Amino acid sequence: MIPVQLNRSFLELVLRSPGFAARAKLESLAQKHEEPLALLQAVIDHKLLLKEDACRLWSDWLDIAYVDVLASGITLEAAKHIPQEIARMVLAIGLYVIDGVLTVAMATPEDEKLVRRLEQIAQIPISPVFCLPCEIDDAISIIYATERSIADCLVELERNALFAEPDLAIERISELAKTETLVHVLNEIIHFALRERATDLHIEPLEIHSRIRFRIDGTLRDILTFPKSLHRAVLSRLKILSDLNISESRLPQDGRFSIPLGTSKANFRLSIVPTMYGEKAVVRVLSSATRRAMITLDSMLMSQRILVPFRRLIRNPNGIIFVAGPTGSGKTTTLYAAIDEINSPRINISTIEDPIEIPVPGVMQSQINPHIDLKFATLLRAYLRQDPDVILIGEIRDPETAKIAMEAALTGHLVFATLHTNTAPQAIVRLMEIGVEPYMVAPSITAVLSQRLAARICDKCKESYYPSRDVLLKYFTEDNLTEVPFYRGRGCAHCRQTGYRGRVAFHELVVITEEIRQMISERRSVQEITRAAFRGGYRPIRYDGLNKVLLGLTTIEEIEENCAFDLAD
Repeated sequence: MIPVQLNRSFLELVLRSPGFAARAKLESLAQKHEEPLALLQAVIDHKLLLKEDACRLWSDWLDIAYVDVLASGITLEAAKHIPQEIARMVLAIGLYVIDGVLTVAMATPEDEKLVRRLEQIAQIPISPVFCLPCEIDDAISIIYATERSIADCLVELERNALFAEPDLAIERISELAKTETLVHVLNEIIHFALRERATDLHIEPLEIHSRIRFRIDGTLRDILTFPKSLHRAVLSRLKILSDLNISESRLPQDGRFSIPLGTSKANFRLSIVPTMYGEKAVVRVLSSATRRAMITLDSMLMSQRILVPFRRLIRNPNGIIFVAGPTGSGKTTTLYAAIDEINSPRINISTIEDPIEIPVPGVMQSQINPHIDLKFATLLRAYLRQDPDVILIGEIRDPETAKIAMEAALTGHLVFATLHTNTAPQAIVRLMEIGVEPYMVAPSITAVLSQRLAARICDKCKESYYPSRDVLLKYFTEDNLTEVPFYRGRGCAHCRQTGYRGRVAFHELVVITEEIRQMISERRSVQEITRAAFRGGYRPIRYDGLNKVLLGLTTIEEIEENCAFDLAD
């Protein structure tokens, strides 16, 4: 262990870190926290240093690497080398195995005796790295969560007869919803959802039981069923977390809640709707420290024929660029990647979001608040008086916001925004349909990127095969018909026997040419604009999807599920 007296050495490192100017506060914390790790946590909690900077100073001091386990890929195979009880006791978790060596995140990696004990338990050489104790603790909760652990919690909950009483008073329900057993049940469900990379959790009442389903890689999957007598208790806990009315069961309700995760929070949106057999809850995972690290344009596997012009467009000094697609298609992720690409101290970038999903260093981010009438349009007007260079608008929802965004693009600002349309050409016409005049749309819009997300083939069980001639004729002409391999996943433990793990995006890009601007001014139809876009190099989203199939990233079935046929195909 680190001797307490060595705290002074760490203090000196912090004091010498660039830009540090809180010596008195640091000295005060050092007097209150004699244990070195407690002092490190206090430095982070009081925001004297960013977590990453403080942890790297600490790891440099130990001469041991630092890893943020909640933002890293933890493999189940590696975690299984250390039993959960021991992992929790010594605050250590296996991350991955490379060349026969297990990398283990530890709160005290400098404890050589503990490292040797873990090697004996794991029966494999260990390479220790440092991580904060609170983050290891939450990572253990996530990685060891299973359907069985949820089921065990529900069985324990069922043993409490009070939860099964049908006519409990509201005050009693509120009290029961805060009990440790019910809190543990919901935490297990959420932790397992985070482990499985779910984007939505469905808690649904059926005729004789209730069930839990997760949306993973775009597909709903059954997780487990549980006694319907517990359904009301689980829904009540969700309502209390989201500050909703637990006595209301006849009307839809919407709310938000968060749970601590390491030094940050995981954020969720809750929707409750009355159904025939009771209230159904859907929890959308908005962001979490386990998943929402910044994604770059390079890591998005965007085709070069789209990436090259898109990169050029996002460096324009003015104009508006739309990213279109349905809910959950990754539009916001693409906009964040674009912002990250151009972000620099010389540019004033502001965002208006609902909600703020990823904090971006150096970017001013604001969140709308409908409860106080703080709308997209209100914040957009305010930001236009803040000397902006670039503005990101989370979503164009109404004519007022659309018109202000167009005016901003025309007055020398670069604007990014999302729009809900099925294709990129439709987005252009949609703007006029919601009330923006063609004379504003034509000169302001520079490009529309449309995208879909499809399930990605599992790398662990990917195999090639040759499709039938009938299948090939759906995608190739008779003249171009050649025997080409397609790919699929056999199914394995890594992908839960589905053949898919992760997502890949399909894109289409319409660059606004002078011909298209003229068509916009003349209010031409979407079909005419689409044909003009083809002449400018546009290809529909199925074209990009087929390229991703030939590259072995996804399957032909995913194209059929996520990309509609276009008249121009």
